[in-house]
Amino acid sequence: MDREALQERYGITGESAAIRQVVDKIMQVSGTDITVLLQGESGVGKDVTARAIHALSARKRNDLVIVNCGAIPEGIIESELFGHEKGSFTGAHEARKGYFEKADGGTIFLDEIGDTPKNVQVKLLRILENGEYFRVGSSKMLTTDVRVIAATNKDLWELVREGKFREDLYYRLDTVKIKLPPLRERKEDIIPIFRKFVTEFSSKYDSVFQGFSDEAKELLTSYRWPGNVRELRNVAEQLVVLEKSQFIDKDRLQKYLKGRQHLGSTDNLPVLSRGEDEEFRQSGPSADNGLIYRALLEMRTDISDLKKMLAKFLYSTFTEKSVKALPSAIPRDIDPNDISSHLREQMEGESLGISRPAPVQFEDEDEVEKSDLEEFFAGNEIPSIEEAEKFLIEQALKRYEGNRRKASEALGVSERTLYRKLDQYGLQ
Repeated sequence: MDREALQERYGITGESAAIRQVVDKIMQVSGTDITVLLQGESGVGKDVTARAIHALSARKRNDLVIVNCGAIPEGIIESELFGHEKGSFTGAHEARKGYFEKADGGTIFLDEIGDTPKNVQVKLLRILENGEYFRVGSSKMLTTDVRVIAATNKDLWELVREGKFREDLYYRLDTVKIKLPPLRERKEDIIPIFRKFVTEFSSKYDSVFQGFSDEAKELLTSYRWPGNVRELRNVAEQLVVLEKSQFIDKDRLQKYLKGRQHLGSTDNLPVLSRGEDEEFRQSGPSADNGLIYRALLEMRTDISDLKKMLAKFLYSTFTEKSVKALPSAIPRDIDPNDISSHLREQMEGESLGISRPAPVQFEDEDEVEKSDLEEFFAGNEIPSIEEAEKFLIEQALKRYEGNRRKASEALGVSERTLYRKLDQYGLQ
């Protein structure tokens, strides 16, 4: 089966280089029993990929058992995976097979594998290595012959470093890794996938989709799609059902996009859930106050992150004796609306009769690479929070040659925050 036929048969839509690589890997591993780890954000299609691998394998005539490890309470996940004997715990009125026993001869798909408790991880490692396991409450060893496909939307290696995931299990799962790209990294696939969903739902609901404007297409591709293909499918279904026989323009489409834009001023607006959105709409004029308040809370968080980055990055390599003088704060009697002009006057030495503060002095200026900083802050315009934040991240990565752990430490933020910022600003 060639790539095009596989994509058509199993609903993997897209012609981007990223999705072609995914399909090629599926074709390479499906004929073997090798363990596969699928890594990608929520909604990218990890379950579709697992189904395709199983359907192309020699085990296709047996069951594919899908287990969402993150949805099973910690107290019963061992029983769910490996089964239990009658009377092994309160409520165990009869013996029960676990998922591994049910999947014998077939494939088991362990979704959200990163959420499994440490005590269960030990037993997963054993069953991966030799197929052996025990039911809860039994001393009789059982064996199973299953092919394991695991999936996660987390960085498993980071969990290993944090002590939340076993390193030996990580290496056992990471035999073959298939990274599923988010929609925002394969924009050329968004419109074809959207058209496919619209066609399916138009047939299902006996509706006619009248198409959408060029501005709406641009919005579809610029939107960040935090929910990925799952969110795109949901939006397509809503448009077909709720905007029946209507031509979709940018404003009409905007109503159904709940997350963030990829570019533009709306990127940092708060995201409201459906319940919160209805509550605000029903609350009259106070709705605006609620939206503004939430936006300010998010802005405060961003400013706090930026302050940490500035303090850590600018002064992390200086000793106390290196800093002779810092710029003075803006006087309290200055109109807040005139802060930018006041700062420009300070920079030009014309600060309302106030002498310009002495610049920061360094004992050995050769040790401090500040030419890029001087160039960035030399203009008359004060950079926005986003611009300054992006600049500092770029400089940190440059200084530490792309080492994200060291860059995050220098910036004073967690690696998770740094990854989110890299994604937000499109930095690689």
